[in-house]
Amino acid sequence: MLRFPGHGHRHPEDIVIGPLDLSARIDEALAVQAVAFGLGSDEVAVRRQIVLRHMTYPGARAFGATAADRLVGFVYGMPNDRSHWWSTVVEPYLRAQGHADWLDDSFVITELHVHPRYQNRGIGRSLITTITDTADEPRSILSAIDTDSPARGLYHSLGYQDLARQVLFPSAPKPYAVMGAQLPLRRR
Repeated sequence: MLRFPGHGHRHPEDIVIGPLDLSARIDEALAVQAVAFGLGSDEVAVRRQIVLRHMTYPGARAFGATAADRLVGFVYGMPNDRSHWWSTVVEPYLRAQGHADWLDDSFVITELHVHPRYQNRGIGRSLITTITDTADEPRSILSAIDTDSPARGLYHSLGYQDLARQVLFPSAPKPYAVMGAQLPLRRR
């Protein structure tokens, strides 16, 4: 059962969604990401520094999903800034599709991961809707591996549409899709 802090009595099997001090729980979060995304220790070490840097950006925030106080999923994001690395990579692809304006006034979902043992329970949906509900921006953007996957299915069900496909990131072995949605996200 999904539960939000302060709502009802807590049971040991409850999944609790709430604000996350990602910098303090970085190793737990990256352990979830490593299992969910298939990362090796070298990739985790690089991502650790990136996440810690991201959390210093204005407006950056994170939410976590915990089971018995153990982190089983997390999301983080921030208001998009065209000077950030991700934006500089995706901008030419978006411009080619006539969607470069999506880089302005958007909240970017930087990472969203749920441990495989906890997937298909609505945790990813709750995490992303919770964080985007806190955004002042009128829309949200993200990138996801450009395949038919449960993650992309989730994003489509929330109202995200493909803005650019076959986006190549340096050192990423697979192409990505950049997706965008008006906020608030669609509910079921």
